[in-house]
Amino acid sequence: MSRFIRFDTSNTGEPETTRGEADCARWVQQQLEEVGYKTEYIESGQPGRANVFATLPGADAGRGKLLLHAHLDVVPAQASDWSVDPFSGAVKDGYVWGRGAIDMKDMCGMALALARQFRREGTTPPRDIVFAFLADEEAGGKWGSQWLVEHRPDLFEGVTEAVGEVGGFSLTVDRPDGSSRRLYLVETAEKGLAWMKLTATANAGHGSFLHDDNAVTILAEAVAKLGRHRFPLVMTESVGQFLAAVSEETGLELRPDSPDLETALHKLGSIARIIGATLRDTANPTMLDAGYKANVIPQTATAVVDCRVLPGRQAAFEAEVDALIGPQVTREWVTKLDSYETTFDGDLVDAMNAAVLAHDPNGRTVPYMLSGGTDAKAFAKLGIRCFGFAPLQLPPDLDFAGLFHGVDERVPVDALIFGTNVLEHFLLNS
Repeated sequence: MSRFIRFDTSNTGEPETTRGEADCARWVQQQLEEVGYKTEYIESGQPGRANVFATLPGADAGRGKLLLHAHLDVVPAQASDWSVDPFSGAVKDGYVWGRGAIDMKDMCGMALALARQFRREGTTPPRDIVFAFLADEEAGGKWGSQWLVEHRPDLFEGVTEAVGEVGGFSLTVDRPDGSSRRLYLVETAEKGLAWMKLTATANAGHGSFLHDDNAVTILAEAVAKLGRHRFPLVMTESVGQFLAAVSEETGLELRPDSPDLETALHKLGSIARIIGATLRDTANPTMLDAGYKANVIPQTATAVVDCRVLPGRQAAFEAEVDALIGPQVTREWVTKLDSYETTFDGDLVDAMNAAVLAHDPNGRTVPYMLSGGTDAKAFAKLGIRCFGFAPLQLPPDLDFAGLFHGVDERVPVDALIFGTNVLEHFLLNS
């Protein structure tokens, strides 16, 4: 895994400044071919946006294939903010440190290690496993999974189910009898991702005059309304099942109809940030742009808003946004990826649960919704049933949620060993 981190695959969101994916992908390709895999290296619509695929044949070729996917890119890191070089892959204090340690070069490392082990040992899994190492997830997958699904659907022919990030990690909760229980959160749903551009247009003019019609003012008022707005609480199946499981284990009052639900969630620690964000749609302003000189009233002003929408809520969300921003502000989608939700049942879920219990008899798998997005959004378009299952057994006091895209990102070495063992059990019994 440290070797993965040492590839600086920072994704800036701009193709001309994103780097490193091709070098990393070529290395992955070499590692797979070294043990006998036939691989396919694909650049997805832009030079250097590299992906690698390899398939391990299974015992039953008639069964649907399982896709195991991980992305090679990471968000940028400002080295001066870190206590270690973010691209060193340093191992110290029982952790592997570096950008991508949990998002998601941990899964890259586990997947590659198991792919090589299976091939070296001549292992035949129950069904075909497609290993995919992908580009551009951190910018929505336009030059990664989304492009591949649109232009190379043949790569996924026969795939019926997929596992990737963000799930399988442990959350330790206290029980009423003084004991504790590790819950392993399996992602069965994720909110839609939509980046929205707002534009206000008015009359340009001299900054010294009176202006009742000012694009900056109009936009600022709309952005402030949107940023302060609380969308209604909506209980989806995945979140409802998660809250029921936590209530059962902890005795906390986490009922969907509880007026203090969001306050009670904070008793779960840092994971409350993720769970709390899956109770409502969100629209967070992130960028503003207007004007070119201090004494000129500009004709236009723009803003970008990061919108995350619950399954089944897109139309109601858009109507609510339109009512808030008013008729003088127009909106357009810069990026718009659908939400996704599946049920927490079936043979694959049983295999996840069995794999966890084989290595942690005190564990319990529970479904949850991710407030962000993954490459599953693309694969779901092909009818593939998707889950987040990158298993890690974490220390109870680790602020896991805070490490995503955070400073000093790191993952415990013991968690990686545990995760690799669980993932091996899962792949050989799914």
